[in-house]
Amino acid sequence: MIETKQSLSIFNKFNFERKPVGVKFMPTKPEGIEKLNKILDFCEMLKEAQEGDSFYATKEEFSCIGPILLGMVDHDPIFESGMVGPKLGVFQNSRANRRIYDVMPKLERDTVNYVAFSPLDKLTFDPDLLIVTANTSQAEILLRAHSYRTGKMWSTKGTPVAGCAWLYIYPYVSGELNFTVTGLSFGMKSRQLFPEGMILMSIPWDLLPGMIQSLQEMEWVPHSFTIGREEHKKKVKKIINELKQEFPTV
Repeated sequence: MIETKQSLSIFNKFNFERKPVGVKFMPTKPEGIEKLNKILDFCEMLKEAQEGDSFYATKEEFSCIGPILLGMVDHDPIFESGMVGPKLGVFQNSRANRRIYDVMPKLERDTVNYVAFSPLDKLTFDPDLLIVTANTSQAEILLRAHSYRTGKMWSTKGTPVAGCAWLYIYPYVSGELNFTVTGLSFGMKSRQLFPEGMILMSIPWDLLPGMIQSLQEMEWVPHSFTIGREEHKKKVKKIINELKQEFPTV
């Protein structure tokens, strides 16, 4: 964990307005972390960790559909019938709402009994996810770092409701970075958790080493971002002309 914490310290250079949060899914009780002393929705626990200390939660501390997504309890036919969304004005009818439950990621039953949350500056465990709340410029750097060494494309997945499924479960099980914009998820918007227009980005553990290495190597603010439109165009043209000398057939 010492090496992980040292390498994760590069995220402190961003000076995020809200602290990055590490999340870990565990079958057994974590050591050295206090149990959450209140009941919260899954999405609310991110804000709780940003503003407080490390904690863990069991199914008793989760409200909403968090325990269903985590495989802590059986499915709930009230939600999965699609009857809730139309009552809230999210979907026209239950059949439209019903479709999201066929694509929504969930964990297998009884594989996770505890979920730990910690702000980055108090992190004592190796996180399964690092969740970052960024402005657009900060998110651009992170997404560029995601592709810098591999050329791997980025994409985002989500549904109008149950944003927690796509913020927590999808990156964990797929190994894919995922992100959304605050104000797009119905539940988070209704709970007024975050200012609108921020980027919520969830980075799974297996992508973190490569992204950290990229952040250590690459220019965070490329020269072209600082010289203006015309100078950038001149720079690109100059590069192309120079490269043509290496490709005589062009």
